[in-house]
Amino acid sequence: MSKDISYNQIKKNDMINHYIDKANFVTGAMGFTEHSRAHAALVAETAGNILRKLNFSKKEIELAKIAGYMHDIGNTINRNDHAHSGAVMAFQILTNMGVYYKDVATICSAIGQHDEKTGTAIDPISAALILADKTDVRRNRVCTKKKSDFDIHDRVNYAVTSSNLTIIPEKKTVQLDLTLDYNICTVMDYFEIFLGRMLMCKRAAEILGLKFKARANGTKVC
Repeated sequence: MSKDISYNQIKKNDMINHYIDKANFVTGAMGFTEHSRAHAALVAETAGNILRKLNFSKKEIELAKIAGYMHDIGNTINRNDHAHSGAVMAFQILTNMGVYYKDVATICSAIGQHDEKTGTAIDPISAALILADKTDVRRNRVCTKKKSDFDIHDRVNYAVTSSNLTIIPEKKTVQLDLTLDYNICTVMDYFEIFLGRMLMCKRAAEILGLKFKARANGTKVC
């Protein structure tokens, strides 16, 4: 019999948490940024808050949080194509848990669409996940220990001393505010690396009926 499932149940599931831990190990071993449970939980909560502020239903908020928490489990298999392999893994896990097939489809499509190389926002759940994931840029996600070993991705992430995503419903706007250490990277460095992600956020915002704006150190950049 099909059933509803809650974000809290997913967050406490040992198997899912093991896959997240393994995915974080894999990405760390490959020199990528942190993809731990902390990132998963932050993306989940942010995705849920986006839909909550836009008055989406409790069910939709819950589905966005579940997709957000599980979105990177495909890194367990390989960084390449992790959105698609993660969607397949999530399909198997959630189906085995007896989750209603329509909810499984919504969650899996959001996970499968979250990578900027192959995906795009196609509904509110995927849009909220993309906005939450692609704006989680911060210094403590850098796994490389020595600054002399930083590549440009490490340097850009390390330069972001704070980031804040704000929904402004009355202005139909979602705004990303970044604080950048210009001694480490410039705005141009940031957009050289993250232009694809920012364009993906623009599309996601449009799906939600919003405009995407970004500011760095108080200056409008898009």
